Amino acid sequence: MPSSPESLLDAVPVMPVVVVHDLADAVPIARALVAGGLPAIELTLRTPVALDAIAAIAAEVPEILVGAGTIVTPGQAKQAQDAGAQFLVSPGATPSLLAAMTDTGLRFLPGTATVSEVLAVLELGVTEMKFFPAEASGGAPFLSSIASPVPAARFCPTGGITATSAPRYLALPNVGCVGGSWLTPSDLVAAGDWAGIESLAREAAALGD
Repeated sequence: MPSSPESLLDAVPVMPVVVVHDLADAVPIARALVAGGLPAIELTLRTPVALDAIAAIAAEVPEILVGAGTIVTPGQAKQAQDAGAQFLVSPGATPSLLAAMTDTGLRFLPGTATVSEVLAVLELGVTEMKFFPAEASGGAPFLSSIASPVPAARFCPTGGITATSAPRYLALPNVGCVGGSWLTPSDLVAAGDWAGIESLAREAAALGD
């Protein structure tokens, strides 16, 4: 298991947001990300093999911090934990979903998109959260505008962010990392081009320098 940073937002400058359709791709993707300098992965629960993919990565790539994304029901929180997830990420935050993620004892990033949602999460004592969908919800200007009135909140903005726009987010005082789905494009995965994914990961890791 990798050394776990005190803050999830400080683990990597770009959190790879990955959708795995073929279980055989899970471990090679994780290894390519680690080789490129990004020892963390948010594997989304959007496919039938997602939980098995988390289990495989947890077992075979112990040097990566593996999390489960797109937690949208309370039951998924426990399922992800049982599969070996070390953290959880949700696109939104209902009371029951927050309670279920809290009950796992795992660290988690609840999804927020408005100031009221941010305040509701802060009231529970959670200061780190996902901002989703980032670009559609106001992007970097929105996060910049709430940095002063809501200084306790820190974010991992995700959704529509690219290698080009990521630095604008990372320059903000209330952003610890960004979620990046561009690191594992479907064409590279389909071709088994793990070196290509490693190269994209290396470029993303350099954004934190």
